[in-house]
Amino acid sequence: MTVMQKKEHDPTAHLTAADIEQLAVELDAIRASIVESRGEQDAAYIRKVIAAQRKLELGSRAVLLVSMFPPAWILGTAGLSVAKIIENMEIGHNVMHGQWDWMRDPKIHSTTWEWDNASPSEQWKHSHNELHHTYTNVVGRDNDLGYGIMRVDEDQRWVPLYLAQPLWNFINACFFEYGIAAYDLELGKNLATRKRRSSPEFKARARQVLRKIRGQVTKDYVVHPLLSGPSALSTLTANLTANLVRNLWTHSVIMCGHFPEGVETFERRSITGETRGEWYLRQMLGSANISGSKIMHFMTGNLSHQVEHHLFPDLPSNRYAEIAPQVREIFERYGLTYVTGSLPRQVGSAWKKVFRLSLPNEFGSTAQRRIQAKVLEISPTRRREMGSEAA
Repeated sequence: MTVMQKKEHDPTAHLTAADIEQLAVELDAIRASIVESRGEQDAAYIRKVIAAQRKLELGSRAVLLVSMFPPAWILGTAGLSVAKIIENMEIGHNVMHGQWDWMRDPKIHSTTWEWDNASPSEQWKHSHNELHHTYTNVVGRDNDLGYGIMRVDEDQRWVPLYLAQPLWNFINACFFEYGIAAYDLELGKNLATRKRRSSPEFKARARQVLRKIRGQVTKDYVVHPLLSGPSALSTLTANLTANLVRNLWTHSVIMCGHFPEGVETFERRSITGETRGEWYLRQMLGSANISGSKIMHFMTGNLSHQVEHHLFPDLPSNRYAEIAPQVREIFERYGLTYVTGSLPRQVGSAWKKVFRLSLPNEFGSTAQRRIQAKVLEISPTRRREMGSEAA
């Protein structure tokens, strides 16, 4: 396995081919144990979540009918923001992954679910389930890695356009659902040539996306505001705010899953002839977790357990916390780094990487050397004094 970044040592160099395949056997056993134990308790969980989310959204929209009053606007907007996050993260994302298909409930099935998002579920499932989870962190194959608008590794050739990638990333965060729709449509690639632009397949997919966006915009910015009568304008701003909050939250969680420092990227050639054990290993090295409370895990759709999710994307999300200690123990036993940290730490780490990679490698290296030189200029005595002051 060839990691993209140049390192002093290969994080997998100590593993033999037999080690990697044994690792796969152990992970397969963890997966099998959950598959065998899935049952009514899990089904009750997702049904309860869906029912609670729908009640929260309905109640929030009812409050927004009188959103001309500031307390009602605040309460309704907060409730709607949370409802939209839950629908996208813990419900939509996970249902469309097929995590609940085993229930054989047509209302909670990956083939029938349509989520509250600008991207049609059919196109999202292709770009996310089939491409991202197959080519996780393979530069040039996994478009989730930087969404095709960012430099994601030092070995990628730098061009001046990358100087603006922190700005592009922020704009993408604010309009994340539309960015995902454009990404699922492979808009950049399909608009690049006349042949692609005029192809019947692209036109059909584009019409599907535009219909979905029109439906979302009509629902949030026309129908519900009009239903509010005198509160139409304040309801409109409430919906705008709730969608912005949902977009920023979702973008942050997704960034934490594959972009913090310590997460590996891979060359295209690294997956040629890849075994199941090597696929597992790439998921382990290419993902990062977020530590925190049960509420935080729930609000991320349990994507705070990104390592476990990428190892077992079709297992019920409510079981990831259960298997996380077992997965971590495998990391430690095989001498691999389990990348995890608090939400602020992981978000900060991801954004630091966005800024660092927006600059040429030489600039970053020079700046780092200057900082180190300044530290070395401080006398040992002064360093001890600074340490005492900090204490």
